[in-house]
Amino acid sequence: KRKRPLLASECDNLDDAERFRRQLLREITEKIAKIQNPGLGEHAIRDMNDEINKKLREKHHWNKRIKELGGPDFAAMEQKQRMENGGDWQQAILGSGGYRYFGAAKDLPGVQELFARASAAQQKKRKGADVHKRLTPDYYGWRDEEDGALLEAEAAFTKRQRQEVGAEKKDKKKDLPNNAFNESDEEPSIPSQEQVTKALLEYRKKALLDRLSI
Repeated sequence: KRKRPLLASECDNLDDAERFRRQLLREITEKIAKIQNPGLGEHAIRDMNDEINKKLREKHHWNKRIKELGGPDFAAMEQKQRMENGGDWQQAILGSGGYRYFGAAKDLPGVQELFARASAAQQKKRKGADVHKRLTPDYYGWRDEEDGALLEAEAAFTKRQRQEVGAEKKDKKKDLPNNAFNESDEEPSIPSQEQVTKALLEYRKKALLDRLSI
């Protein structure tokens, strides 16, 4: 039988590619079983954990090559299996850059502290995302126009402002000679956001009192 090539891209036979992948799976499984023993020592555990990660990367390339040759999509199958099991490969702890820690490697000095910080950061990020999910469009005032309240309040405010400006014009006309005052010289100003907000609150308060018949 042909020996497994260093590069998956060098294999052009689907049956061989699947056989090489099975070889890799056996090698990975054997090393994962061995690394469960904390008596191996820190140096040996680190080396073996590196070897497992190296073979996992190699398996990824074989998965890709098998799909290119018309075979099954093993990468998608593995992803589905991980989602169904609710965990990573062989209960590994996922580190930065996709690096995984297996067995006794999870208890190496510095590893637990690394994951404690990563877990705290992830929890904080998730909490912030949950807060944003609970915020509705009403929080930002995006629906004020949908219920018509803001539009009605703005219309009422504008009408009242125009009436006040009209009353001021009449008072000025009484004190000025004929044709001395041109109505086009003065137009009601556009209400500010603060004025509109105040008018909206007054409108809603009045509407609530009307419903309660107070």
